[in-house]
Amino acid sequence: MNGRPDAAAVEAARNLEEMKRMREIEEEILARAPENDVGPSLERIRAVMELAGDPQRTYPSIHLTGTNGKTSTSRMIDSILRETGLSTGRFTSPHLHDIRERITLSGKPIPREKFIAAYDEVTPLIELVDARSLESGGRRMNFFEVLVALAYAAFADAPVDVAIIEVGLGGSWDATNVIDAQVAVVTPVDLDHTHLLGDDVVSIAEEKSGIIKADSVTVSGVQDEDVARVLIDRVEEVGGARIVFEGNDFGVLAREVAIGGQQVSVRGLAGEYADLFLPLHGAHQASNLATAVAAVESFLGGGEQRIEPEVLTAAVAGMTSPGRLEIVRRSPTVLVDAAHNPHGARSLVAALGEAFSFTRLVGLVGIVADKDAAGMLEVLEPALDHIVVTRSSSPRAMRPEALGALAVELFGESRVTVVRDLPDALEQAVTIAESEGMGGGVVATGSVITAGEVRMLLGHTDL
Repeated sequence: MNGRPDAAAVEAARNLEEMKRMREIEEEILARAPENDVGPSLERIRAVMELAGDPQRTYPSIHLTGTNGKTSTSRMIDSILRETGLSTGRFTSPHLHDIRERITLSGKPIPREKFIAAYDEVTPLIELVDARSLESGGRRMNFFEVLVALAYAAFADAPVDVAIIEVGLGGSWDATNVIDAQVAVVTPVDLDHTHLLGDDVVSIAEEKSGIIKADSVTVSGVQDEDVARVLIDRVEEVGGARIVFEGNDFGVLAREVAIGGQQVSVRGLAGEYADLFLPLHGAHQASNLATAVAAVESFLGGGEQRIEPEVLTAAVAGMTSPGRLEIVRRSPTVLVDAAHNPHGARSLVAALGEAFSFTRLVGLVGIVADKDAAGMLEVLEPALDHIVVTRSSSPRAMRPEALGALAVELFGESRVTVVRDLPDALEQAVTIAESEGMGGGVVATGSVITAGEVRMLLGHTDL
């Protein structure tokens, strides 16, 4: 024995130190205003980026907005670009389990040491900007703004060949919007965050259209006619840009349910791609795939160059979207889905009817207080035999008693059970699903946090 620690002991000590530092950093970031507490200004994030040397301008980017489907589409774009051999950075929100999920490098959550290094790099700049802002009667950067600064610095340090950036909220005033992306993606626009973005789809679309920049390509999902007009007007206003729409310039040609997903054929901007196996359920995921294909074609070849078929086939076969109609248990089947507004709930109900045939389906539902709970429950009611109402650990979660009262109005008292704590509610939902023998199922939905916590309770933390 030479008295020196072995490599495993050194590694364990280093891991412990990193985990401790990560906890400290998370506490510091969480002590700031939450991401839904938005000061509509890019002044603070711009100031930090300038002090850092504008790292977000050192790599090309694809910027995504829309009401639903942003994270799934971001992951699909990332998967295809990585399969072509590019190194990618992806920024999405919110996270299911770990804050590092929001910042990925080549498809994996950023390693702890790189997260810590990026935080240590930008923190002095953030503190300087905070001090200036407070002096002039402004506010400190919020949770989301800090993470954007951290992500943009981390992508430059990696370095990445391309960044795929999902907005947090809206578009024009979103902290991510200090990039001039070569490709803007707008997934279907519907009502959500109305207290912040506006009470109608036109107001919401105007805010989201702010990510469209000069000399770029905008790839849009299927939109309401008024929304499409807003996007076209913005493209004309910025100059040198063009826009393509699902259903007109690209789209899903054919799809059929397959074991573990669906078989999809899509028309891109530069050609058709037949018989792709997509291991995700629902027509909305096929549309997300078509949008992702058009976005990658726009980025790599201005929409005029086909993706190599074998590259696309491999990328699509490996696609995942944790927390999006994901099976996290069998016997009985438990699904989690991050639907958190009526538009998302409609996609969920359609996919459930198409891909699953439960003899009895129980909803395990926890919704955040500022969401359209009544609208969601109305959409879910025809699909569910029973609903177990609960809450996630989020401080913004709606009280189960209040949500239960809404549910009783729509479902009737005999179809509603209120269980305050999520672990107990999950157990109760499973019991009810099994009460009439085999073939029952549970779908946990209502918020990303509800989906993430059920996922974790059933032992799934992989991404």
